[in-house]
Amino acid sequence: MATLKGRILTPDGWMSGSVDFTDKINSVRPADGEDGGLTILPGFVDLHVPGGGGGDVMQGGEAIRICAALHARHGTTSLLATTITAPADDISNAVSAIADIAADRRPGEARILGVHLEGPYLNPERLGAQPPFAQVPDLAFIGGLCERAPVRLVTLAPECDPGHALIKELAARGIAVQIGHSAADYDETMRALADGARGFTHLYNAVSPLHHRAPGVVGAALAHGDFAALIPDLVHVAPGAILAALRAIPRLYFVTDATAAAGMPDGDYPLGRHTVTKRGGSVFLDDGTLAGSALTMDQALRNLVSLGLDLADASQRLSAFPADFIGAGDRGRIAEGAFADFVALDGDLQVVEVVVEGETVFAA
Repeated sequence: MATLKGRILTPDGWMSGSVDFTDKINSVRPADGEDGGLTILPGFVDLHVPGGGGGDVMQGGEAIRICAALHARHGTTSLLATTITAPADDISNAVSAIADIAADRRPGEARILGVHLEGPYLNPERLGAQPPFAQVPDLAFIGGLCERAPVRLVTLAPECDPGHALIKELAARGIAVQIGHSAADYDETMRALADGARGFTHLYNAVSPLHHRAPGVVGAALAHGDFAALIPDLVHVAPGAILAALRAIPRLYFVTDATAAAGMPDGDYPLGRHTVTKRGGSVFLDDGTLAGSALTMDQALRNLVSLGLDLADASQRLSAFPADFIGAGDRGRIAEGAFADFVALDGDLQVVEVVVEGETVFAA
């Protein structure tokens, strides 16, 4: 059994003490005296990860493992490997590779909890940086993917899903559905929520915006959303808009939407069948369109704290809330019986140690 000591964030608040663990947490105990100066948070849970460390999820195999290892070094202890819009065979191959790696975590890697399908059922007019392979919903194809791998989350445009047949099918399977890459109006968005959609993908980006006479997807999210994801790199969304979403959406959570460029120097990287360019910390297509991010979750935490969020609040929006959204109640919290997933930080919120299922995967 191993032990970490420090100022620990528990579901009941801060505790100066120690946590004892194997692959799961055995006990969390208060203690008097020195805590070693470390802040121990639940490991980050990132539900939107197309790549990292030079590896692109759509490449499968080793590229996915490279991605999982890069994000683990930055405090992400579990993630959803995210496919993007592509021909059906490309998606099938990537999903099969994700399934294999999700079942076989290797030392140094974050745990892949399953698949986030971002597309291909998106609005062709709202693709953003997605490759131009939007398709009409195919329940048989999705059913085959679900048999092959743990599909935990699907992003789709509800206006491209006639009768919301796919939304209803996914909800019946217990798969979380987020609205994204969509030109839906407010009423269509509300019908999608009634039919089983539960969240919103990278809020504000690639969806119909808020106008006071046409509230769109953003207006529906702010008025009615319980969960929504947002990219807090301070480039995709301005600080004021982040604060507005925080005030409106109770369980707003944060994701990286990290591409292969995350953790890498400036240059060109794959994004499915696209090539994207990292410049100055952001990622672009040739025409200047933002194309995912180069963000890591530890930097996301520091960005949120810089906006004035309390550290505990910022932490739960990077761990417990996303875990809860996909029904992973044994992740994203430091409590007896949960997986031993931790990120230990110093006084500057820099990563000192990361533990995934009891294994130290990074130590500064």
